[in-house]
Amino acid sequence: ILPGVGAFDTAMTLIDASGARPALEEAVIERQTDVLGICLGMQLLGRSSDEGELPGLGWIAADTKRLTSGESLRIPHMGWDWVTPTTESRLFGDASDDLRFYFVHSYAVVCDDEADVLATTRHGDNFTCAVAHGNVYGVQFHPEKSHRFGMDLLRRFVGRPR
Repeated sequence: ILPGVGAFDTAMTLIDASGARPALEEAVIERQTDVLGICLGMQLLGRSSDEGELPGLGWIAADTKRLTSGESLRIPHMGWDWVTPTTESRLFGDASDDLRFYFVHSYAVVCDDEADVLATTRHGDNFTCAVAHGNVYGVQFHPEKSHRFGMDLLRRFVGRPR
């Protein structure tokens, strides 16, 4: 947990300086322990970010790009927004409900492989807001601030029914 971290290079520097990277690699890559990156945590799962110069964890073939703003769009993208699953996944269940989650971010992950995209949302253009590759999952929104939608997602991630 990296309290107060909101920038890609700062987070990667803290992970490396703490000595946590070898333990994370061993757990996630070697033992295949499920991991869920939230907001900046999702961005760290990829190779790089427009926000910094350091390499990311590289667990998903993706790069993080700055959101583009239009005339009426505010950056950062902040507030509640609709999420559209693109494939069936454990994070969203059957997705029969309209899904709304709370966002606060200025960057979005762009995956090399569309199969890694679990869901999108729209802020001007559509962007990826949830990813998965094997045991590595990420969400751009904040499930912990997203009431029942977020609690349901977190329950499904840890494998506990409602």
